[in-house]
Amino acid sequence: MNRFILFSLLTAAALFAQPPAPGDDQNAPQDDPPSRVARLDWFSGDVAFQPATVDDWTNATLNYPLTTGDHLFVNPGGRAEMQIDGNAVRLDSNTNFGFLNLDDTTVQISLNEGSVDVRLRNLVRGDIFEIDTPNGAVTLQRAGDYRIDTDPNRNITLVTVRDGQAEMYQDGNSLLITPNQTARFTDSGQQVNPEYAADDFDNFVASRNGAEDSANRSGDYVPPDMTGSEDLYTYGRWENDPLYGAVWVPPVDPGWQPYTTGHWVFVEPWGWTWVDDAPWGFAPFHYGRWVMAGGTWVWIPGERRYRPVYAPALVGFIGGGGFGVSVGWFPLGPREPWIPSWHASPAYIQRVNVRYVQNVSVINVTTIRYVNRQNATFVAQADFVAARPVRGEIVRYSPAQIRDAAVISSPHVVPVRESILVGAVRPAPAVRARAVVARTPPPPPPVSFQARQRVLAQNNGEPLRPAQVAQLRSQQPAAVINRQEVRPIGNPRPTAQRPPVQQQPGREVNRAPDRMTSRPGQQPAPQAERPQQERRQQPARRTAPPRRSETDDKK
Repeated sequence: MNRFILFSLLTAAALFAQPPAPGDDQNAPQDDPPSRVARLDWFSGDVAFQPATVDDWTNATLNYPLTTGDHLFVNPGGRAEMQIDGNAVRLDSNTNFGFLNLDDTTVQISLNEGSVDVRLRNLVRGDIFEIDTPNGAVTLQRAGDYRIDTDPNRNITLVTVRDGQAEMYQDGNSLLITPNQTARFTDSGQQVNPEYAADDFDNFVASRNGAEDSANRSGDYVPPDMTGSEDLYTYGRWENDPLYGAVWVPPVDPGWQPYTTGHWVFVEPWGWTWVDDAPWGFAPFHYGRWVMAGGTWVWIPGERRYRPVYAPALVGFIGGGGFGVSVGWFPLGPREPWIPSWHASPAYIQRVNVRYVQNVSVINVTTIRYVNRQNATFVAQADFVAARPVRGEIVRYSPAQIRDAAVISSPHVVPVRESILVGAVRPAPAVRARAVVARTPPPPPPVSFQARQRVLAQNNGEPLRPAQVAQLRSQQPAAVINRQEVRPIGNPRPTAQRPPVQQQPGREVNRAPDRMTSRPGQQPAPQAERPQQERRQQPARRTAPPRRSETDDKK
């Protein structure tokens, strides 16, 4: 038995039979990370980012995966857009935004001030999509188009439903908001009006929707809830390969190879994560496999009928002696399984690989020959851990060294603060500390990275398990980050929906001033009847592989 086979056997045994932490069930689903993230796919102007486990702010980074506890602040003149499972979330200037929770069943947003627009294409039955504001919690109940504004100066929130249905929960009552209505909420009550006339932010949203609709044909090859697939028709091209079926060809220069134009960051609960610089650089690096076909790199999306599961980077790392303090990796190829380095359940390993591996019930890493191994990229460990761009820092090794090296699931590198807070620290935005009202209890606040560092070192650079985080939270209360108060509401008593305020001759509907009523105070201009968008019932999340047949559900 050669050294590589022996190493692979030991690695597989460690990954599939590692002992649980004290108090953990070996297959406990709570040890598995979420199968989805939000992608920061576009922004303009000055946008600041605060990761969940640090107090400082830095500049936002394209394609950064966002998850529970992360915050964005869009400064004056800026705008930003995120994608989550085929849904678009857009932020206007002067918006303070955060994820209170983002997991397989819940998207819970904190909107302390500013404006957010949600184009909700996919909403699985039983899932929660909630926007929490200082005046109440807004739940989106159907696929549709929504806008929420909240004004910190006068403590007013507006909820506009263009299409779909939303409900606003305040202490002791709730209010249903239906298409073409704008509801105005204050601490003293609510008022429902016809949908406010469009302003500049609405026009921006309409233009983004139009561009998305004209380009988003990737659904022919990938499922609509694969985050980042929206860009694959705008950039690159689809081809049919005789061996691999539908493949996507990226718009790159000769000599390019995957996972070389970007940098590594550390994002818990997944650990080391690839962030690509290309505007299309999300889906091809967190789903699918790469292969050289006809002298060109092509991306294989996998079988469409299975739900995509996000992975931090689909690579094999190079380890063993002879590489000094370098870190190396290569893209996984066709039918090669990705084995996470953390304490994942067998069910999770099956879900994350089922689109690409023929038999996920028996994954044997000892038989893999890794077709892309010779295309490994190496950088110095110091550059890797500091999140420096890869392209200018590549270290060269001989083909023989790479061929004989062990393939491992993790670089075994302990992150530092720069691994999380990419780029220089910037002044914190001037935001008001206002509590938001939540209908759904969010997870407990995160534990600071400073408190996590010792355990990360003990874990050899692997992300902390939930039990370890809970232990830190109980042992070091001061290490818990409390940025914003979240106030739960009592059990709401539904109130009868108020009819839209009718405009009387010679009088205008009363609007709140500023952004709340700097929108024109007249009735909106008549619009052509909107065609009802096709709604697809998605399969329940957290289920194993096969999708149920999609059925049309026209709202």
